[in-house]
Amino acid sequence: QVRLEESGGGSVQAGGSLELSCVASGYTLRDNYMGWFRQSPGKNREAVAVILPEGGIHYVEAVKGRFTLVRDTSKNTLYLRMNSLEPEDTAMYFCAATDSIRGSILDFARYDYRGQGTQVTVSS
Repeated sequence: QVRLEESGGGSVQAGGSLELSCVASGYTLRDNYMGWFRQSPGKNREAVAVILPEGGIHYVEAVKGRFTLVRDTSKNTLYLRMNSLEPEDTAMYFCAATDSIRGSILDFARYDYRGQGTQVTVSS
């Protein structure tokens, strides 16, 4: 059974940093699509960063230069290192994975496996 478990969320002030972790069990990170997504109240779930099977990483414009996605296959863990956090980054953050994908890699609905999420709150 595949399980993705996120952790690392919390409350920080603007300009602060957090590191999110997504530990996968029953699933191998290597050679699969994995990503971080987020959802704020009243908004649609949106992609944050996605890693392709070959290792390429796509960041959405809003987080470029501030967030870093790291895939550690030895620990079967996906990380999202977030710096220079802004109040607009406040959201529930989700980890997702899939073996193959048709359509946009930024579409959360295309991912077969999803975690329960971890809350990030950034105060001004």
